[in-house]
Amino acid sequence: MSAPVSLEQPPQDAKLLFSYRKYWAKRFGVAPFLPMSRAEMDILGWDSCDVILVTGDAYIDHPSFGMAIIGRLLEAQGFRVGIIAQPDWRDASAFKALGKPNLYFGVTSGNMDSMVNRYTSDRRLRHNDSYTPGGEGGKRPDRAVIVYAQRCREAFSDAPIVIGGIEASLRRIAHYDYWSDKVRRSILFDAKADLLLYGNAERALVEVTHRIARGGIKQDFSDVRGLAIVRDGTPEGWVEAPVDDLDDPDEGRRRKDETQVVIRLPSYEQVCGDREAYARASRVLHKESNPGNARPLTQKHGDKDVWLTAPPIPLTMQEMDGVYDLTFARAPHPSYEGAKIPAWEMIRHSVTIMRGCFGGCSFCSITEHEGRIIQSRSEGSILKEIETIRDKTEGFTGIISDIGGPTANMYRIACKDKETEALCRRPSCVYPDICKNLNTSHDPLIQLYRKARAVPGVKKVMVASGVRYDLAVESPAYVKELVEHHVGGYLKIAPEHTESGPLSKMMKPGIGSYERFKQLFDAAARAAKKEYFLIPYFIAAHPGTTDEDMMNLALWLKRNKYRADQVQTYLPSPMALSTAMYHSGYNPLKPVRRGVSEPVDAVKGLRQRRLHKAFLRYHDAENWPVLREALKAMGRADLIGPGKHQLVPNWQPVGTGKAGEGRRVGNKNNPKPAGRPFLTKGVLPRSPAPKA
Repeated sequence: MSAPVSLEQPPQDAKLLFSYRKYWAKRFGVAPFLPMSRAEMDILGWDSCDVILVTGDAYIDHPSFGMAIIGRLLEAQGFRVGIIAQPDWRDASAFKALGKPNLYFGVTSGNMDSMVNRYTSDRRLRHNDSYTPGGEGGKRPDRAVIVYAQRCREAFSDAPIVIGGIEASLRRIAHYDYWSDKVRRSILFDAKADLLLYGNAERALVEVTHRIARGGIKQDFSDVRGLAIVRDGTPEGWVEAPVDDLDDPDEGRRRKDETQVVIRLPSYEQVCGDREAYARASRVLHKESNPGNARPLTQKHGDKDVWLTAPPIPLTMQEMDGVYDLTFARAPHPSYEGAKIPAWEMIRHSVTIMRGCFGGCSFCSITEHEGRIIQSRSEGSILKEIETIRDKTEGFTGIISDIGGPTANMYRIACKDKETEALCRRPSCVYPDICKNLNTSHDPLIQLYRKARAVPGVKKVMVASGVRYDLAVESPAYVKELVEHHVGGYLKIAPEHTESGPLSKMMKPGIGSYERFKQLFDAAARAAKKEYFLIPYFIAAHPGTTDEDMMNLALWLKRNKYRADQVQTYLPSPMALSTAMYHSGYNPLKPVRRGVSEPVDAVKGLRQRRLHKAFLRYHDAENWPVLREALKAMGRADLIGPGKHQLVPNWQPVGTGKAGEGRRVGNKNNPKPAGRPFLTKGVLPRSPAPKA
């Protein structure tokens, strides 16, 4: 087995991002915007592009948008990079706009998975897209990575294709696809791509691009981390580890002398026909996610293998600063002529301070994509960006709309011991309890907040990213700082449920952690003489959730006077552990072997999914008929009536409920319809992005 690597600095085989010799085209300098047309290329003096990036998002030259980071990073390496943003995918002509790339097409769906972007959890069509001018929907195809890659191949049949981003990352092996309700093969095959870069891909991207520039696409990239390729089989010198041994505590000792171990996952054909094999593959994939000790994975698809190299080494603080300090125009491309792009309007005055999440929530894509080791920027880099926003971003009024990342309060939090971190295989650092090796100090974040709001011209620094409340309670000083200076009336927070059954499948703390945080929050608000409120988010229909669980959650909401406005029904995203539960009916958080696998009930039927959502909106008269019916079937008719302890009334307002129910029913002495919602405690709408 390979020796563990230190995550303090990149290992010897991982070069620093900005240590490469620049490509010869560096002489063309920095473009005001990466070109989207031949006319722009002519102005820059380019006869061709070295790399052409194809994306499903509008091109916004800002570090919150993946293609801007990738494009500017490659530009800093000396390459000429063009952008084809939201092309018409119905034929190949739009993919010829910049000519043939000298090195490769880089293809992504954009900041969001195209299927999550286009469809609701009930598989209904969305009609808006936050990453498109005017918020217009339908500007990218379903399964955008596959479609774009096919059109690139049609445009230039011999141009190499490299795919990446969240859509490709979460489909790098055989995966359950919620929208077609079947297991699909690795996206490498359907896209017919040469390479797939997964996760935060800067390190792999720079290495691969320089190699292609030197020797073309037909070479061995298997020593590059964070990469998926197609192979004919396992090369000589490698030993395959049986999947069934991976929950054996002696497995590591038995193989300690083997320097080249690859883990063979159950094949595509196996996971299609055997749901327990699917759950086992999911468990192994997530156990092999720590870049300090993860081994390569391989999975047979017919007569070919998909080979995944070990996860990428996280960026150092110096490298993170280098990426975010690149020359961004910090604006949408001029071709949009000032059209409003909702995602840009939301983040234009916000600052990303870190990446990654060690929470390990089983339904979330962040840890799968960005990893669980926090990659933080330095104070100096963050403060410099705030000054840039102040001086150069149109419409700045002195308010930084968010200072955070995937979570608000994991900045510079890490394992106390780097050797322990490199050996760890826990999927979460905070579940079922906060690990004793985790340094939970919020002091660096508190100091950053103070320095950020002291920047001249800054009136307020908001925290809009979700606060990890089980961490926050470890630092009452942080909660006090947050409430006194960085909350604007409400703070969003995500307990997700109240009942232990679903919480154990989500890998979320018990509701007691939320209540402890609420006590600290409310006390700090009273001391500051401010009227602030928590906005809790909840998920309906997550695997392992019963009707009784949702009923108890609804009763908790009513006792605490919360009325959810818009709620989230669980959506199985590719490759998530919760998705393995949903599809397989087994729990991959525990050993998956014949005879010992733990079953999990999944909420699949549309009727039951809507019932669970209705419980979250118990106050909506439209849901009362279905809730009354369900409560009677559950033997809880005692919860129907006008009392405070009861969930829904026994009457129906005119014009509400099921078709044909346009009259009041039941208690004639209580004819009044439901009152106005509690104005300060409604749950705000969620972002369309995958949940953190």
